[in-house]
Amino acid sequence: MNGKSEIYEQAAKEIAAVLEGETNIITQMATVSCLLSQAFEAYYWTGFYMVDPSRQGELVVGPYQGTLGCLRIPFGRGVCGAAAVKQQTMIVENVNQFDGHIACDSRSVSEIVVPVLDKKGELIAVFDVDSTEAAAFDETDRRHLEAIMADVFGRGSIE
Repeated sequence: MNGKSEIYEQAAKEIAAVLEGETNIITQMATVSCLLSQAFEAYYWTGFYMVDPSRQGELVVGPYQGTLGCLRIPFGRGVCGAAAVKQQTMIVENVNQFDGHIACDSRSVSEIVVPVLDKKGELIAVFDVDSTEAAAFDETDRRHLEAIMADVFGRGSIE
């Protein structure tokens, strides 16, 4: 496979096949993190920050692949917190130039964060990918990651 889109398409098929019939959200998140992390060399840290219902306005680290992540992130703080508040995908070419960036690992240079909505359209998590390369993420990543999150957790076909 040459292109990024083709890799995403293959990963999406693998995710759908592995998760067919699986309803446990932690299992779903662990599988998505694992398969996407393995699909892309540029993915340095790959995982979820889940909305913590016991602490309003805060994300707590969920299933991930990579180095130690921040344990908790307040809504509105850093790229993950901004994506949670705006409920929009955030692509940051250089996290050192992002006002309020939280440096969970100083080796991370660029980042994409995708809001994860459930079937009711409520925010349940954000999906966060960091890279040690500058400008590692683009509209192709956004489009495919949004589709995968919707298929697994939202309006899509996997139950």
